[in-house]
Amino acid sequence: MAASLSDPFSIDCLFDKERHMIFLEMMYQLLPSDYQPQEINHLTLAYFTLSSLDILGALDQVDKDTIVLWVLSLQAHKKDHYEFSNGQFYGFLGSSSSNFAADFHTSSKHNASHLASTYSALAILKMMGCELSLLDSKSIVISMKNLQKDNGSFMPIHFGAEADLRFVYCATAISYLLDDWTGVDKEKAKEYILNCQSYDGGFGLCPGLESHGGATYCAIASLRLMGYIEDNVLFEGASSSIINIPMLLDWMVQRQAEDGGFQGRINKPSDTCYAFWVGGVLKILGGNKFVSKEALHDSLLKCQSMYGGFSKFPGEFPELYHSYYSFCAFSILEEPGFDNLCVELGISKRAACGPSISL
Repeated sequence: MAASLSDPFSIDCLFDKERHMIFLEMMYQLLPSDYQPQEINHLTLAYFTLSSLDILGALDQVDKDTIVLWVLSLQAHKKDHYEFSNGQFYGFLGSSSSNFAADFHTSSKHNASHLASTYSALAILKMMGCELSLLDSKSIVISMKNLQKDNGSFMPIHFGAEADLRFVYCATAISYLLDDWTGVDKEKAKEYILNCQSYDGGFGLCPGLESHGGATYCAIASLRLMGYIEDNVLFEGASSSIINIPMLLDWMVQRQAEDGGFQGRINKPSDTCYAFWVGGVLKILGGNKFVSKEALHDSLLKCQSMYGGFSKFPGEFPELYHSYYSFCAFSILEEPGFDNLCVELGISKRAACGPSISL
């Protein structure tokens, strides 16, 4: 059953890959004007687009050399070794609009690179087949130490920023991709993560906060990348795990709502992105059999747009964020036509080829 042109929100019963490819090609060529307020996150938007094409097996449609040069142009570089003592992080900027000439502003706040942008940059370069050892990776990992706080959490930038599990995840993913952990105190990071597990088994963004699907993904993926959680821990080592696996599993399976989708928190509606955030954690733990896959599949298709892409809720227009995480969810569900997803890194297993753990 195809969606009617007179009703862009009518529901298809099948995944329409061709339609989504057209949507992603449009996003690759020119972002709609609605994305203008997100200019500072241009690199992350590119990551959503390119990683979607990656898991759909369609990266041959992009100009890889041009993309690599663009991404590399966004790395912040130090002038000399002494700049490591100024507290600044030498990762990647979110977009060219934040890359001012050195003499344009004396304050480094205008040229602040960001952990999330750096993760997005490295993921893109990995997808493009770029050898990451060619980067100035030492500047990234050495200066990343400036962002870790005494309690083990990370700030995303070197001044006036919040610190929570999102940026612990970014730091661990960056370290894993670069195969260099000298920028992370892993023991402190582990303790911070453990302190974020709530009484109900899920993880909050910070210690004492409400359990949240996205925060729980950041916690479990980080522990896995750091080597603190073994493969298939649910069945292989739950009794010896450093986290409370039974409580976590109980909280996770309760996030699948009556409509088949996943919610991020208790008493919230299901949302397509949590099909990845929650479904991905169950995949890492080895708990896929606890997911009602057919119900989840159907709930995602209710958010498939006739224009291509996916929306957050049924009846809304599609956008990149929820489209990307819907594609990731379909990969986890082993939908035909998708490459296998490296859940811990958010790129295909083919692109990941990580040397530290078997993904």
